[in-house]
Amino acid sequence: MTRGQLEAEISRLIVQFAKEQLGRGPERVRTRVVEDVVFVRMAGALTRAEKHLATQADGARLVKEMRLRLMESSRDTLEAVIAGPTGCQLVSLHTDLSTRTGEEVLLFVLDCNLEKSLEP
Repeated sequence: MTRGQLEAEISRLIVQFAKEQLGRGPERVRTRVVEDVVFVRMAGALTRAEKHLATQADGARLVKEMRLRLMESSRDTLEAVIAGPTGCQLVSLHTDLSTRTGEEVLLFVLDCNLEKSLEP
Protein backbone atom coordinates (compact mmCIF):
# COMPACT_ATOMS: atom_id res chain seq x y z
CA MET A 1 0.00 0.00 0.00
CA THR A 2 1.26 3.48 -0.81
CA ARG A 3 1.31 6.35 1.67
CA GLY A 4 -1.53 8.08 -0.20
CA GLN A 5 -3.70 4.96 -0.19
CA LEU A 6 -3.16 4.42 3.54
CA GLU A 7 -3.89 8.05 4.39
CA ALA A 8 -7.05 7.99 2.22
CA GLU A 9 -8.27 4.78 3.87
CA ILE A 10 -7.73 6.16 7.38
CA SER A 11 -9.60 9.33 6.38
CA ARG A 12 -12.49 7.26 5.03
CA LEU A 13 -12.69 5.20 8.22
CA ILE A 14 -12.57 8.31 10.44
CA VAL A 15 -15.44 9.88 8.45
CA GLN A 16 -17.41 6.64 8.82
CA PHE A 17 -16.72 6.65 12.58
CA ALA A 18 -17.91 10.27 12.88
CA LYS A 19 -21.11 9.53 10.93
CA GLU A 20 -21.89 6.56 13.16
CA GLN A 21 -21.18 8.46 16.39
CA LEU A 22 -22.50 11.95 15.56
CA GLY A 23 -24.92 11.41 12.68
CA ARG A 24 -22.70 13.32 10.25
CA GLY A 25 -19.09 13.43 9.20
CA PRO A 26 -16.72 16.36 8.79
CA GLU A 27 -16.72 18.42 5.60
CA ARG A 28 -13.04 17.70 4.87
CA VAL A 29 -10.45 15.31 6.29
CA ARG A 30 -6.69 15.17 5.76
CA THR A 31 -4.57 12.40 7.18
CA ARG A 32 -0.79 12.33 7.34
CA VAL A 33 1.53 9.55 8.44
CA VAL A 34 4.86 10.55 9.99
CA GLU A 35 6.94 7.65 11.29
CA ASP A 36 4.86 6.16 14.16
CA VAL A 37 2.25 8.95 14.26
CA VAL A 38 -1.00 9.35 12.32
CA PHE A 39 -2.31 12.92 12.26
CA VAL A 40 -5.94 13.49 11.23
CA ARG A 41 -7.25 17.02 10.65
CA MET A 42 -10.99 17.49 10.15
CA ALA A 43 -12.64 20.71 8.98
CA GLY A 44 -16.32 21.33 9.48
CA ALA A 45 -16.47 18.80 12.29
CA LEU A 46 -19.15 20.46 14.43
CA THR A 47 -22.81 19.55 14.12
CA ARG A 48 -25.36 22.35 13.78
CA ALA A 49 -26.39 21.85 17.43
CA GLU A 50 -22.77 22.04 18.60
CA LYS A 51 -22.20 25.25 16.64
CA HIS A 52 -25.25 26.80 18.28
CA LEU A 53 -24.31 25.59 21.76
CA ALA A 54 -20.75 26.92 21.35
CA THR A 55 -22.12 30.48 21.03
CA GLN A 56 -23.83 30.27 24.43
CA ALA A 57 -22.24 31.05 27.79
CA ASP A 58 -20.09 28.06 28.79
CA GLY A 59 -21.25 26.26 25.65
CA ALA A 60 -17.80 25.92 24.08
CA ARG A 61 -16.53 24.14 27.18
CA LEU A 62 -19.49 21.78 27.12
CA VAL A 63 -19.01 20.93 23.43
CA LYS A 64 -15.29 20.26 23.94
CA GLU A 65 -15.97 18.13 27.02
CA MET A 66 -18.63 16.09 25.21
CA ARG A 67 -16.31 15.43 22.26
CA LEU A 68 -13.45 14.45 24.59
CA ARG A 69 -15.72 12.01 26.44
CA LEU A 70 -16.93 10.59 23.14
CA MET A 71 -13.34 9.92 22.06
CA GLU A 72 -12.47 8.36 25.41
CA SER A 73 -15.55 6.12 25.43
CA SER A 74 -14.91 5.13 21.79
CA ARG A 75 -11.23 4.29 22.24
CA ASP A 76 -11.74 0.59 21.45
CA THR A 77 -13.52 1.47 18.20
CA LEU A 78 -10.82 3.99 17.24
CA GLU A 79 -8.11 1.43 18.02
CA ALA A 80 -9.78 -0.95 15.55
CA VAL A 81 -10.14 1.84 12.95
CA ILE A 82 -6.38 2.48 13.11
CA ALA A 83 -5.23 -1.14 13.54
CA GLY A 84 -7.14 -2.33 10.46
CA PRO A 85 -5.30 -0.47 7.71
CA THR A 86 -2.00 0.06 9.58
CA GLY A 87 -1.47 -3.31 11.26
CA CYS A 88 -0.19 -1.37 14.29
CA GLN A 89 -1.51 -1.06 17.81
CA LEU A 90 -2.51 2.26 19.33
CA VAL A 91 -0.16 3.49 22.06
CA SER A 92 -1.91 6.80 22.75
CA LEU A 93 -4.66 9.02 21.37
CA HIS A 94 -4.72 12.80 21.61
CA THR A 95 -7.51 15.07 20.42
CA ASP A 96 -8.56 18.71 20.39
CA LEU A 97 -11.43 20.68 18.94
CA SER A 98 -11.75 24.35 18.08
CA THR A 99 -15.29 25.53 18.67
CA ARG A 100 -14.37 28.79 16.91
CA THR A 101 -13.23 27.26 13.60
CA GLY A 102 -15.00 23.88 13.78
CA GLU A 103 -11.72 22.08 13.21
CA GLU A 104 -10.86 18.89 15.09
CA VAL A 105 -7.53 17.10 15.23
CA LEU A 106 -6.75 13.52 16.20
CA LEU A 107 -3.24 12.30 16.85
CA PHE A 108 -2.63 8.56 17.02
CA VAL A 109 0.72 7.32 18.34
CA LEU A 110 1.39 3.76 17.20
CA ASP A 111 3.66 0.93 18.27
CA CYS A 112 5.38 0.72 14.86
CA ASN A 113 6.98 3.00 12.29
CA LEU A 114 4.56 3.07 9.33
CA GLU A 115 6.91 4.98 7.05
CA LYS A 116 9.28 2.02 6.92
CA SER A 117 6.53 -0.26 5.61
CA LEU A 118 5.03 2.09 3.00
CA GLU A 119 5.87 1.88 -0.68
CA PRO A 120 7.68 4.95 -2.04
